[in-house]
Parts: sequence; structure tokens; C-alpha cells
Amino acid sequence: MDGIRDDKTHNSSEQFVTIELFGQPYTFRADAEAQKAKEVADSLVKEVTKVEGQISGKTSNITKQTILILAALNIVNENFELKKNHSDFLHDVSKRTTNLIRVLSENVQ
Repeated sequence: MDGIRDDKTHNSSEQFVTIELFGQPYTFRADAEAQKAKEVADSLVKEVTKVEGQISGKTSNITKQTILILAALNIVNENFELKKNHSDFLHDVSKRTTNLIRVLSENVQ
């Protein structure tokens, strides 16, 4: 896995990002910011590399598809954890804000 590279096309406003997984290049058009697309693609490449490292030597019949699925599951799991932590944080901030407003209102009257 070699990573990511920027590809310019004949239309300079189009941004393409190429990643390499398992020796195969995959190019996609970046509709969002090119830098963000590169970061997302780099994250995928790193997770696939991590999974490959974790399973190398344990079994010889793991397919590329299985590695990609395991990497995707890891990414989704991390996303769920981040969403839950964010939701818990917002709930805590909301509860504290409500309590603070209540205390301030009581002291003003």
C-alpha cells in the first residue's frame, strides 16, 4: 500500500484522489475539499494497513475483501463511539447549562 496522490485532470477545477490498496490504485473525484478527501482516504489506507498487520501470520487464507470489511467495521465502530461520546457530552452540557440558568435565576430574584 503506497498511499495517496493528487491527480490533476484537463479541467483544473476537478480534484481527484488516488489511493493504493493491495497494490491496486483506486481513483475517485473529490467533491468536497481535496485536503479533506485526502485525509479520509489516508485514514482508510492506515486502517487497512493496521488490519493487515494484525492478521498477518495468523492465517494465510484471509482475502482482501475480508481485510477491507474488517477495516470498515473498525472505522464504523470508532464512528459510533465518537457519536455516543459527542451525544453524552452535549447532554451533560445541556444539563449543566439548565442548572446554571436555574441557579442564576434564583439568585437574581
